[in-house]
Amino acid sequence: MLDFSPKYNGDGTRQALARTVERAQHAEALGYRRFWFTEHHNVPRLTNAAPPIVLAHVASRTRSIRVGSGGAMLPNHSPLLIAEQFGTLAALHPGRIDLGIGRATGGPGSDADTLRMLRKAPDARMRFDADLDELLALLREPQSGDSPHAPGRGLDVPVWLLGSSTASATMAGKLGLPFSYGTHIAPDDLIPAMQAYRTHFRPGATMRSPHAMVSAFIIAADTDAEAEEMMAGVRPILVQWFRKKLPASATDAIAAPVAAMPDRLSYAIVGGPETVRSGIQAMIRRTQADELMIITFIQDTAAAHRSYQIVASVCQDIDRGAADEPIQPG
Repeated sequence: MLDFSPKYNGDGTRQALARTVERAQHAEALGYRRFWFTEHHNVPRLTNAAPPIVLAHVASRTRSIRVGSGGAMLPNHSPLLIAEQFGTLAALHPGRIDLGIGRATGGPGSDADTLRMLRKAPDARMRFDADLDELLALLREPQSGDSPHAPGRGLDVPVWLLGSSTASATMAGKLGLPFSYGTHIAPDDLIPAMQAYRTHFRPGATMRSPHAMVSAFIIAADTDAEAEEMMAGVRPILVQWFRKKLPASATDAIAAPVAAMPDRLSYAIVGGPETVRSGIQAMIRRTQADELMIITFIQDTAAAHRSYQIVASVCQDIDRGAADEPIQPG
């Protein structure tokens, strides 16, 4: 599950973060494998500006589910800071910490605006390749006595590369890293990116074969009609998200203007148990993804928990198709 810690109807930060903890605990009870947090800055309706802090809190309030960043936006931070934070977290919660790395800044408007507020250089994104290499070196076992030191160095901190393009997929493959594709950001490039990742994959220090995750908006309910009704309330949020219009009034989804964006929601799965089952099965077969990252913006807590329950239930017997089935171009 990927969590945005959204505020609804004038909620404060405390209420939004409390719901995040509840969602993580519910996901753990249902058998979800990972609970990740996004990083966004200067976005009025989101409270996830400091993922490592929330991650540490959620890890302390759960027992087994893996928690991680989806992702830590590397242009916003120094490689040493991220290595120190996640190395420390890995020492506190052994075998439960994931580190997803992103190239974006996670803010509205231009990257330059966010970088300026974070007191980062305007060309921070241009240094991504070098900064990623430095971060990976900081997390691995030191090769010499004078290697830079970071707490938790050499511990198990799986590093994922996040992306929404063939370029990021190719980089993940060449570095031998697991790859997570943001279908909710760029649905049109999903299949080419998955193909590029597997084509360019080279076994690395921690992975001998490719491992890919894709995101999907899923709203599940007891009936198709009920799920579609919930989607009607969620759609305005998604419309604003894709258009990157983030006014302060956007905390109330119902008050936001509605517009049809079928191309951006082409991978949304909305419906009752059988509809959701067939949708997930089709997406897994089409992409040959190893994992699916669930995203939802259901405001009602009971309805959200029921949606997570249905998804967990139908995934128990998903037919992935033939293991060597090629990725379908769509």
